[in-house]
Amino acid sequence: MSASGESFAQLPVAPKPPVRRFHQARWDEPIIFELSQPGRRGVAVPEPGAPAVELPESVRRERAPKLPEMSQPHVLRHYLRLSQENLGFDLNIDVGQGTCTMKYSPKVNDGFAKAIADLHPRQPEDSVQGVLEIYARMESMLAEISGMSRVSLQPGSGSAAIYANIAMIRAYHAANGEGHRDQVITTIFSHPSNAACAKTAGYEVITLMPNADGQPDIEALRAAVGPRTAALMITNPEDTGIFNPRIKEFVDLVHSVGGLACYDQANANGILGITRARDAGFDLCHFNLHKTFSTPHMCGGPAAGASGVSEALAPFLPGPVVEAHDGRFILKYPEKSVGKIRPFLGVTQNIVRAYAWIMALGGDGLRTVAETAALNNNYLMHKILQIPGASAPWGRRRIEQARYSWQQLSEETGVHSEEIGVRAADFGVHYWTSHHPYLVPEPFTLEPTESYSKEDLDEYAAILAHVAEEARRDPEFVKGAPYNQTVHKIDMTSLDDPDQWAPTWRAYVRKHLSGKG
Repeated sequence: MSASGESFAQLPVAPKPPVRRFHQARWDEPIIFELSQPGRRGVAVPEPGAPAVELPESVRRERAPKLPEMSQPHVLRHYLRLSQENLGFDLNIDVGQGTCTMKYSPKVNDGFAKAIADLHPRQPEDSVQGVLEIYARMESMLAEISGMSRVSLQPGSGSAAIYANIAMIRAYHAANGEGHRDQVITTIFSHPSNAACAKTAGYEVITLMPNADGQPDIEALRAAVGPRTAALMITNPEDTGIFNPRIKEFVDLVHSVGGLACYDQANANGILGITRARDAGFDLCHFNLHKTFSTPHMCGGPAAGASGVSEALAPFLPGPVVEAHDGRFILKYPEKSVGKIRPFLGVTQNIVRAYAWIMALGGDGLRTVAETAALNNNYLMHKILQIPGASAPWGRRRIEQARYSWQQLSEETGVHSEEIGVRAADFGVHYWTSHHPYLVPEPFTLEPTESYSKEDLDEYAAILAHVAEEARRDPEFVKGAPYNQTVHKIDMTSLDDPDQWAPTWRAYVRKHLSGKG
């Protein structure tokens, strides 16, 4: 009952606004090094006694580390304020980070990861048998999911797994006396890390463009393959969300000239339990555990990658891998291993999260993930295409994501895709445009995954429809955004000038605050 004695059911209900009102907390919060005050302490640490082990000079610091000096309350306020300026899955509808598969990571899995947080990577094998068993089981499950013979969890990210695959491709050809193979073929809508890793490894990269249907052109592949072909590295479905139904023909064509075929399955969310890399004839594949398998992206890291290979390439896997031997689990390097891709064994806490996620779902659950992701994506696509000015080139149904275009809206209003995305941030959501070059004009890429409800997708589409209507009514208003966000417009010219890059706070001080920049 209300204070007046009326039933709450009888009180008038305010009409629901067309989009949710949102205003981001905004703090004028300095960098933590600026907050430092000499002599402040968060805890009184006793003077150290004699060390149990005498450290060699080579590992001793010459001077104390320059850490911020702050009290506990100031540290707490600083990081809580920063947290209020962030968005992510736990706060908003995060379908706009297309190709990144932002999905719900069950909180119970954080507990499992925390339970092993105190383990040290140099502990003796006998003291971490439980963790090594999880590695062995996880490698086996990913081998089943991909159809591959062996899997290494050593890579620390998706790009590291791609590089591991490139390293194995090079080692395999060298071992077979075909080190002259110096070309890698990829497609323009495959993840750019494929081309980048191949180039980093010294390969010439040949990029296939799409045909009129938006598919990789098999005739272009036929013209590109030859005795110099080391591998095809391809994402399928590509970043457009379109699945290539002729993928086995691509693989067979590369095999016919002695090359290897490598499947980028970073975004396998729409094909789990439906199609597998080995079933199409691929020799290698990789997964991003921080995409398909639900572990958090962690602001770009620590992620976790996995490389899978056929029996012929198993001897070249990066190591160490985990093997069962005489009733216990041991670490072992394959016979012709390309070595380490990252320090120590792997990103153990994220591997535990992914293991728990797979175990909770089971085989049938994984297929349901793929089916739900595809359903959500095509429902959202239906809603987006009802917005005047939005389109999806090549007009077919997509798998787990779709690359859209605001070309018509931009031509009619002068508002660009990036500006629509910044204005959408005023409503607590965002979206990603696409990799360059913008072959799809005025692009935006959405990937709803299986984690979102129909109501979530309706709300997200309503926000974009609202911003598109604003662009028609008052283009300059949209161009002036954001208005109630912590983000701001970026001067893009600095991104192309290495002299202005400052990856750390001290580099920023040196380059921009000390008069030397």
